[in-house]
This record gives sequence, structure tokens and C-alpha cells, in this order.
Amino acid sequence: MKPLVAIIGRPNVGKSTFFNKMVGRKASIVKNEPGVTRDRIYGDSEWTGHQFSLVDTGGLDVKNKDEFQLNITRQAEIAVELADVVILIVDGKEGVTSADHDAANFLRKFDVPVVLAVNKLDNNEVEKSYDFYELGLGEPYPISAEHSLGFGDLLDAVVKYFKTPTTQDEDVETLKVAVVGKPNAGKSSLVNRLLGENRVMVSNIAGTTRDAVDTPFMYNGKKYILIDTAGIRRKRNIDENSVEAYSTIRSFDAIRRADVVIVVIDAMDGITEQDLRILGFVHEEGKPSVILMNKWDTIKKDEKTMNYYNEKMAKELKFMSYFVTVYASVLTGQRVGQIMEKVELVYEHASHRISTGVLNDILHNAILTNEPPTRNGRRLKISYVTQASVTPPTFVFFVNDIELMHFSYERYLENCIRSAVDYSGTPIRFILREKGNRE
Repeated sequence: MKPLVAIIGRPNVGKSTFFNKMVGRKASIVKNEPGVTRDRIYGDSEWTGHQFSLVDTGGLDVKNKDEFQLNITRQAEIAVELADVVILIVDGKEGVTSADHDAANFLRKFDVPVVLAVNKLDNNEVEKSYDFYELGLGEPYPISAEHSLGFGDLLDAVVKYFKTPTTQDEDVETLKVAVVGKPNAGKSSLVNRLLGENRVMVSNIAGTTRDAVDTPFMYNGKKYILIDTAGIRRKRNIDENSVEAYSTIRSFDAIRRADVVIVVIDAMDGITEQDLRILGFVHEEGKPSVILMNKWDTIKKDEKTMNYYNEKMAKELKFMSYFVTVYASVLTGQRVGQIMEKVELVYEHASHRISTGVLNDILHNAILTNEPPTRNGRRLKISYVTQASVTPPTFVFFVNDIELMHFSYERYLENCIRSAVDYSGTPIRFILREKGNRE
């Protein structure tokens, strides 16, 4: 395992800015507002040949006992307990505060080395860092996270605590699984249930999860990264300048970078307009997916209830008739064990490749059963088909005239392929090429 470096500090000292600079992407939301980062955010980085992981945490205020702050403190405790090294970030412009002393005392409870970073200082303000010796954490390292100044000395101090020099891990496939849905559908509860610990905050208050939280874990001996996301509300209900707007962008970005998407739906609400919007985005991005109908324990049911839901979903999800569903209760654990089984299955389907010979046999039988359409006296002719790629499975049809391919016949051909090969849980894509154009 790569060494883990936890980033700790009171609110608004620049933790997320530093984290984003280190991982090379805006993985944490940066906004001048206390409490923006609430969960642990993971990312990978490297310094002088040392590969390591970073975890960003919420602003630490150990004397604040409200529900949210207690959860943030607990998340910070877990991060420090798991870490090989802690970077405590303080604000050099504000100077030493009582909250900095509280954070230093908080860290003394743990048997972990701490490196002190004094942020928001440029090259001409180094002397301001000297005041932070009074925290009793050793040498303070002046940095400017915004301008990436002073990182070298700081990181040299961090990596010397790594037990062994690390090199690039073997290229083992790690599947990224995004958990998305409306607010309060049970996304964070699902992540915690799968991980077996309270990795992310759970609350009945909408908006508790604000970042897309990446958490590595193992299942059946395989590496995965679970991405918990913020609840996605209808766009017209979101202030474009709010933290929620940024969170929604991150949620859609999580779908784009995921290998498989779990769409969590509240069974009591059924599939709503917003659920359809989310599912439509997953489909358009070509992602294999599993629909989790959560809170199944709250539904009054008999032996026909599940069939009723399946039939209703088939009508509402005509654009993704390949859907795979798990009816479960994250709260009680009912059928939760099936979720990762389905994740593995739909990814396997999305990765399946059909030989050109078998594909053209399927095409030949389809044409014999139902001839291609005609337009203005001209009939569509399909010379052959080949599979161009996987995830999603993509097929290239060489035809005499692209304009002659009617969408209904294209749907018919898709159904023929799906009848021959199990592609449940994944969209498939068609590309049309006129004969002679093999670009």
C-alpha cells in the first residue's frame, strides 16, 4: 500500500487548495466559506520518486459540539489513525490562534509524525512562520498553496517519514464505482455499508455530502474505488454560485470518470423526473450501471410487487431497456451483498468482445428475418459489422448509404445482438460507415 498523508487544520487555512495542487486536479471544493469540505477526499501524488496518497479533511474545530462539526472531527480522527504522516496546515497571515493550539493538541493524542505547514506566505514573509514554533510541533515550513511555493522543503520533510521508498505500483486494474442519485436516497449509507465503516457522513439533512469522495477498498480480491457523490437536485433549484452547484458538477464528473455507476433510487418515491435525468446522463456517457432501488424494507409488498416495479421501470426506461436492478435496503442490509456482484457482472458485460465472424452471423440472421428498410426505391445494404471497442461495446456497420438506416431498424439490430449476447447493464453503441470509408 502507498503511504497515506493526512491534511489537517482549522477551517479556511488552505487545506483543499494544497490538496488540489498536489493531486493535480480540483478534487476538493475550494471556497472561502467554513465547512465546505466535510468528508475525507482521497488523491494520489508523487515526490522525488515516492508515490503516496493524500487525504483532505474538513476544517477542524474540536471545541464545537454541533452535529456536523462532531462528524467532521470524527472523519479527521479516522484519517489521522490511518495516516503514516500528518500535515498540519495553519494560516501564516493570521498568525497563531487558539484553534491552531487545539489542532496541535488534538494531534498529540495519536502516534503519528506531524509536519507543520504555514500557508499563505510568499518568499518575503518567511519570518512570519517562526511564531508557530510555539505549537511544539517542530520546524514550521512556510508555503503558499495558491502559488505552489515552498512545497519542496515541506515534502522532503514528509517523505523522510515513509518507512520504505515506494515506486509505482504494478499496473493492476482498479475499477472506479460512482454512487449517484438524488439527495437522501441513501448513497453515503450504501458506501459506508460496503466499506464496513463510517467513511462518509450520513444525515437526514440534504447537502451533507458536498464533495465526490473517493475511497479505495477490496472486494473479492479485486481493487475498487468507491466514489460517493453529492445528491443531484434539479438544476432550477440550485443557485449557480453556491457550493451545491459545484458539488453537482463534481457528481456529474464522477459519472464521467467512473467505470461503473450505481444509481440509488428511493423506492418510496419510485423513479422521478430527476432520477430519469440522472439515468439519462449515465446512459449518454456510455457507462454500465446498476440501479439500486433502496429502502425496499419500507414498501408494503406481496409476491407481485417486484414484478410490478420491473414492468413500471421497463415503461419509464425505454431508452435503457438493458437496465439491471437490485431491490435492497441499505439500512437493514437486505440484498446489499448482491450490489457488488451486479457491479462486477455489468462491467464484465461492458468489456465483452464478439468476434467479427460471430457478429456477421448475427447480422446475416437478422437480415434474413427482417429485411432492411427502403427509401425512395433504394434499399439499405449492410456489408458487414465489426466491434471497434468495449466499455461501452461499440460496433461499426459498413453500409451503402447512411441515410437509409432508419432508427427503428437500428434498434432492431441492437435487439438482435442483445438476444445473442448478454449485454445487460451496459449500453451499446453503433457507428455507421459507408462502404469504402474505414476511417
